[in-house]
Amino acid sequence: LARLVLPVCCPGCGEQDVPLCGPCASSLRGPVRRCEAGAPRLDHLDGTAPLPVWAAASYSGPVRGIVPAWKDGGRADLTPRMLDAIARCAAAAGPALAAAADGRCVRIVAAPSRPGVARRRGADLVGLLAERSAVELRRLGLQARVVPTLVRRRGRDQVGLGARDRSLNLRDALRARGAPHGFHLLVDDVLTTGATLAACEDVLAVAGGLVLGALVVAATPRITRAPLSACGSEG
Repeated sequence: LARLVLPVCCPGCGEQDVPLCGPCASSLRGPVRRCEAGAPRLDHLDGTAPLPVWAAASYSGPVRGIVPAWKDGGRADLTPRMLDAIARCAAAAGPALAAAADGRCVRIVAAPSRPGVARRRGADLVGLLAERSAVELRRLGLQARVVPTLVRRRGRDQVGLGARDRSLNLRDALRARGAPHGFHLLVDDVLTTGATLAACEDVLAVAGGLVLGALVVAATPRITRAPLSACGSEG
């Protein structure tokens, strides 16, 4: 009777009466990969290596329906899937983070949302990802704790904006509070152009912190240009 009033379907493929079908769920369980090379806004103009980012899934196929349903569709039942995905990222990044931190504490920082977003969604969803990441890193033996170091002022949502507009939208929208010295690890839900993570990294760096890397549930596939030789040869 409840399903007649509030029908449920898989957010990945639309299959009825299934909260999340097996094939779509498996799209969140692929191998964790480094994905910073596909985010142009993470490039540093001075030639230094971009911020390392670990992703649990590609933001394509079923994942493009699953993540928005979790974030803005009220699908709190998907939270355990998201937490499992970010925990796998933390486990994969753990050895590199441990080597860089060398026994010192790593502060886990959730990419801040616009004011009012957490209230509208019913929870600070990215904050939940950060908490789960800290738990996994502590399980691996690292000193890790979540610190609300970054806050975001009011501004336009990033959804639907291009790389340049995302950067402009975030300009002066973030600020650090407290004394954010030491090592930091950023956590977010999706990596697209890298504008959000780049802005977070810049703010923390100016305030005296050092960002070791970032974890995301999913990352937009890298767009590559086909070689000219691959074009049709006829004519």
